[in-house]
Amino acid sequence: MQDLVIPIIYLLSAVFFILGLRQLSHPRTALKGNKTASIGMLLAIIATLLNNQILDFQSIFIAILIGSAIGALLAKKVEMTSMPQLVALFNGFGGAASLLVAAAEFYRGGAFPTFIFFIITLSVLIGSVTFSGSFIAFLKLQGIMRGSPVQFKGQHVFNGLLVVLVILSSLYGILNSSQLSSMFLIIIGASLLLGILFVLPIGGADMPVVISLLNSFSGLAACATGFVIQNDALIISGSLVGASGIILTDIMCKGMNRTIWNVLFAGVGATDTNTDNLQVDPMKSIKSYEPEDTVVIFENAKQVVIVPGYGLAVAQAQHMVHELQKLLEGKGVVVKYAIHPVAGRMPGHMNVLLAEANVPYDSLYDLDQINPEFEETDVTLVIGANDVVNPAARHDTNSPIFGMPILDVDKSQTVFVLKRSMNPGFAGIENELFYKDNTIMIFGDAKDTVSKLVSELK
Repeated sequence: MQDLVIPIIYLLSAVFFILGLRQLSHPRTALKGNKTASIGMLLAIIATLLNNQILDFQSIFIAILIGSAIGALLAKKVEMTSMPQLVALFNGFGGAASLLVAAAEFYRGGAFPTFIFFIITLSVLIGSVTFSGSFIAFLKLQGIMRGSPVQFKGQHVFNGLLVVLVILSSLYGILNSSQLSSMFLIIIGASLLLGILFVLPIGGADMPVVISLLNSFSGLAACATGFVIQNDALIISGSLVGASGIILTDIMCKGMNRTIWNVLFAGVGATDTNTDNLQVDPMKSIKSYEPEDTVVIFENAKQVVIVPGYGLAVAQAQHMVHELQKLLEGKGVVVKYAIHPVAGRMPGHMNVLLAEANVPYDSLYDLDQINPEFEETDVTLVIGANDVVNPAARHDTNSPIFGMPILDVDKSQTVFVLKRSMNPGFAGIENELFYKDNTIMIFGDAKDTVSKLVSELK
């Protein structure tokens, strides 16, 4: 009876996973998708607990309680600005779990068929790379480690040699069973080092791609571990996470007009978080207004487009921006939000941030939808965005962002840019938008600035 019930429960959990993933594809149903996928995970846990191979229920329930408490605490305490770091940690934990399960299966002992040992090695390799790589991504996003690429001569060759070392160690271990344990430790060490060196040369500007890719790796690691312990739920859920992560990575790359190989191996720059102000060319000049000086322009506008960026997340200005939207719409102004696919530090960062402030989904427009409207837009308000609105991407062939699709905000009648300073964005380059004749800079904290603007409009 048990042999029949457990596969059925696993099948139901897979159905809930697929439905949840489908619902996560749209902001309107994303919350429901999370709940649906959670039901699938609960069913998978129940089926696993019913398995007669489970020996110690007490330890399992203690682990579930501890993990649930940590998860609930993080969900309550972590701010939206730290969400990319949290996602990086979650990816790392997923990789570490796969590594530990595969290692436990190895050290349980017994003779391994060649295929099973190969799968264990694969699980260890992907899990280790995901764990150590995600940890480096976390350090960069948190500002503990500098965000610019860290490279040394022959780095890619060295990474290739580490992969060869893992392969040769696996083969040697299979051919010489007495050396299997030693080779297994070498595989773990080389894989962990590979993960570190994999992420170090990638700059902060490419973190959305890295997070998506590491998310895919965590799924692939889980899938491989599922084959190791012959668990259907792990195989199915891991495959879904791996495939969706690869698709999301491809979307992020297209958003920057770069290939995944260029992201991983080109080392295109990022600035450190403590970068000093750029030296402004004395031949260039900018216009700077105070918030109260902009009121008349906003009041006479028919359409206003708001472009959110990471600076909006740092200032926690999303609620005040929604207040501005409601106030302008009350005066008959059409307000839209322009969302660049790589704005922020993780995929969908701006969408989640605005959803937190209850901004209507119908007000959000992606790059392809909003770009044709900028020429007819009276006012564009850029809040904390930088590289995704830099016109240099269209014509400067020497620029690291050349060819990247950008929001054509410079085609608006008037552009207000809210920034704390003239510091560059993640790409570490000067923004041509700041010196355009139709651009007006407003310096200061985004939340305070929008608050003053709202007060003046009232």
